[in-house]
Amino acid sequence: MELQVEQLYKSYGKKEALQDVSFTLKKGIYGLLGENGAGKSTLMRIMSTVDFPTKGMIRYDGENIFTLDEKYRGKIGYMPQNYSVYPGFTAKDFLEYMGVLKGIPKEKLKSRIAEVLEFVNLSDVAGKKVKTFSGGMKRRIGIAQAIINEPEILILDEPTAGLDPTERIRFSNIISDMGKDKIVLLSTHIVSDIEAIANNLVVVKKGTVLKTGNVDEIIQIVKGRVWETVVSHEVYQKLRVERAVIHLKQMGKEVQVRFVGEQYPGAENREAEPTLEDYYIFAGGVNV
Repeated sequence: MELQVEQLYKSYGKKEALQDVSFTLKKGIYGLLGENGAGKSTLMRIMSTVDFPTKGMIRYDGENIFTLDEKYRGKIGYMPQNYSVYPGFTAKDFLEYMGVLKGIPKEKLKSRIAEVLEFVNLSDVAGKKVKTFSGGMKRRIGIAQAIINEPEILILDEPTAGLDPTERIRFSNIISDMGKDKIVLLSTHIVSDIEAIANNLVVVKKGTVLKTGNVDEIIQIVKGRVWETVVSHEVYQKLRVERAVIHLKQMGKEVQVRFVGEQYPGAENREAEPTLEDYYIFAGGVNV
């Protein structure tokens, strides 16, 4: 099972959304990380055949996904960023509707609906209308429709957006379960979610791939470059201009700062264990 993205370009008029994007996905969970406008959603739409590249190729086990057409679409599950459900449907009715659209045989669909509702912990609300669901429940029904056809590839665009911490944990556990036998690609602005769920990473910036690889190995790139210190407000104003600040905490007349880069002269620098967020800031993922 292998999904190869090869020299992918996508233009909208004069705007280059993707430029020479290449990477390979195998079985496992991959995080797609990048700032707003980096091209993440565009890339996921193309990988789901909702959109088409201007130039380049995507192959699944060596075959062009756009030539495979329905055969490929039968192997994928896709949850877009701005996912909406039909509010008048019950959870069960909605999944039945989606199952029919995906060509699942009628004799199999009933049992499959029961399986996915159980998997996303919505069995007890199968007969309730989706419009009564919380944001987290709607996200889970979104996952349910994405997996109802038992896909080999699962593409999730901002699946944890708007979820409270409890729902995010539940959602992370669901995704982790699915990564055992599928290719799972998910994007999120919550860097800690990717660090907790994903084994591998694709980092994009301004439509190009900045880095790919194992999450733990990528984090080690910034080992020895992450620091914490406590300084006066005056020193902090200088530090924030000269270093990439991860976060800060006001402490009366002083400021506790975590930053990435070289040690800051004139301050007591304590080396900190790096995280994926530290790497992201170091690599220029956001403006600081």
